[in-house]
Amino acid sequence: MCHSGYEDPDIRTKIRMAGIRGLQGVVRKTVNDELQANIWDPQHMDKIVPSLLFNLQTADSRSPSPLQVSSEKEKESPVELTERCFRELLGRAAYTHIKNAVTPVLMHLDNHSLWEGKTFAVRCFKIIMYSIQSQHSHLVMQQLLGHLDANSRSSAPVRAGIVEVLLEAAAIAASGSVGPTVLEVFNTLLRHLRLSVDNELSGAYELTEEGSKVIQEHEERQLQEAVIRTIGSFANTLPTYQRSEVMLFIMGKIPIPGVHPILPNGSGPEGNRMIQVMLLKSLRQVTSGFQTTNMLTALPSAFLEPLLCVSLLETPELRLLVLQILVSLIDRHHNTHHFSCISIISDTSVLKLKLDKCSRQDNLFMKKHAQHLYRHIYLCCEEASSAHTHFHTLYTLLALLSIELANEEVLIDLIRLALALQDLAVSGEECLPVFNRCAIHALCAAYLNLISQLTTVPSFCQHVHEVIEVRQKEAAHLLPEDVFIDDPRLPASLEHTQECVLFVQSKIVEALGGSGYNAEKLATPYVPLNIDEERLLKKRECAFRGGLHIAKDWECYEELMKRRRALEGGLAVKDEERYEDRLSKRKSVGETISLQVEVESRNSPEKEERTPAEEITFQTLKSAIVDSEGMEEAERARRRQVVEKFQKAPFEEIAAHCGARATMLQSKLNQIFEITIRPPPSPSGSLPASSTSSYAQAPPPRSVPVYEMKFPDLCVY
Repeated sequence: MCHSGYEDPDIRTKIRMAGIRGLQGVVRKTVNDELQANIWDPQHMDKIVPSLLFNLQTADSRSPSPLQVSSEKEKESPVELTERCFRELLGRAAYTHIKNAVTPVLMHLDNHSLWEGKTFAVRCFKIIMYSIQSQHSHLVMQQLLGHLDANSRSSAPVRAGIVEVLLEAAAIAASGSVGPTVLEVFNTLLRHLRLSVDNELSGAYELTEEGSKVIQEHEERQLQEAVIRTIGSFANTLPTYQRSEVMLFIMGKIPIPGVHPILPNGSGPEGNRMIQVMLLKSLRQVTSGFQTTNMLTALPSAFLEPLLCVSLLETPELRLLVLQILVSLIDRHHNTHHFSCISIISDTSVLKLKLDKCSRQDNLFMKKHAQHLYRHIYLCCEEASSAHTHFHTLYTLLALLSIELANEEVLIDLIRLALALQDLAVSGEECLPVFNRCAIHALCAAYLNLISQLTTVPSFCQHVHEVIEVRQKEAAHLLPEDVFIDDPRLPASLEHTQECVLFVQSKIVEALGGSGYNAEKLATPYVPLNIDEERLLKKRECAFRGGLHIAKDWECYEELMKRRRALEGGLAVKDEERYEDRLSKRKSVGETISLQVEVESRNSPEKEERTPAEEITFQTLKSAIVDSEGMEEAERARRRQVVEKFQKAPFEEIAAHCGARATMLQSKLNQIFEITIRPPPSPSGSLPASSTSSYAQAPPPRSVPVYEMKFPDLCVY
């Protein structure tokens, strides 16, 4: 009845509505009745679900007239009844019934080629995602991902339709319980993105029965864009910690020479480049709108270093994507739109920038990664293939670094970097085109104008303003308003650039030094270092600061480092002996100090004449700590003998040795107590008055002091 094809439309509609009501009654009757047939079995769902989808599809295929619309207001239409029945069916589905309910939907869309239109497929799965229980939504996601894998050899429009449906379903499922399918979604999408790139390069994809089919390049591009949009849309619904994991996951998929392996197939350099571009576009979508309070967790070394390695590749598109990703991650207060174009801003207060104090985590981040970022900016300006968009993004990145992550040290480094870029444009050693050199001059002018107003140092602002005024009169091609336009008027060369149109480092140092900035560091020219060279230089500086300044040159420093590594690597036993020696020396110092305290306590302060205690000076302590080598060797030998004795000697011998030591200790204690004043006799030692004469003739007994008592041997052990 739901599939009725009766000629009369009114009768056909009535028959179909009767069939839909019958299905609705069956669902309500049997879904909770254990004695009836289980309608969730595949043989029943394969009939119920296609019947409902057929009526939904028929309603979408024809557009109703105004008369039909007015008449449908009076009575319920088949579409509304079908949708309500479908929602009721899905709302009653338990965890184990989701697969049986969704599989007929996928088969119906495949059999009737409804993926390419996208509209009906998206509507069906919106109904499914909003009707089922939220904790079951990840099951639908798994089935869609599995269906996408099953159609990996289908045409690009079919796969694009499945991806669009996945986009809508993922956005709904992310607000519920996605569970373990977060990385599974991205893994599947990235795999199909790479498969689409391979198909585009090969020009055809294999079919199971028809052999192969020539593809259309624009269809694969549409599929790739759909996948990238799906990745970004799904990432926007994730919390911060999961989005950071997704960023690391995508970064691990990018083929980078020397960091991540390149593609194993025969796609060649072009395939690697296309995969790099597509994955970076996906990463840009993930980082768009990313908000974090801790830059150390948002940009860890495992993510930032490979990303900056990509920026060193020759492809201009890759460098631009890296810059855009960095801008998205650093901009936490949505200040990017204030720098939509490069220009000389006369008053930055009109921008109403959102400024915040640099936190401790931000300071640690810049201390760890600042030099890598500066080097990336410098090398990007060195590339002759950099275009207008590159310099605009570089200006935005420099401005955001000054606003979001700048402290006094970072501001000085950024000014040094700007002056180094000016020297790069003046020298012309890199054989840069005239446009690039003028663009670098314009970039430096716009940035120094911005940072001078942020520092609020009057003399610094005055110098920058004077140079900009001179350029407006004599060298307008060095300002952003005349360079970053569609048809810039540039000179043939910049060989005779006058000094009056350049920013002078000595004047900037003088201006900032008078305001409390580190003038010594600011006077040092910025030189970009390799990462390995930078780390080696930091290690050398730390080593010299730690006490290795005795080494006059680098060879002596290397020799000391080799000796240090040798000591750390294979002398564990000697380290233990040294530790014991230090422990014994500390004990000797403690004994010396306690001896002095004891001597002072023995002398009463009431006596007029006090025996002067031995003075403990620095030399005395030094002589107590620093022993001769012979004494150290003898002490170590004695310790080894003691250890060997306690390891190999029998228990009786060890017990006898301890007993002898206890006896010697007892005798020493007796000698000490003999020279002290004995306490008076205890009352327990006196005789009572009624005692006999024999007892009276005996010497008067006295109580035994505690220090004269003989304790059993067990107490000695």
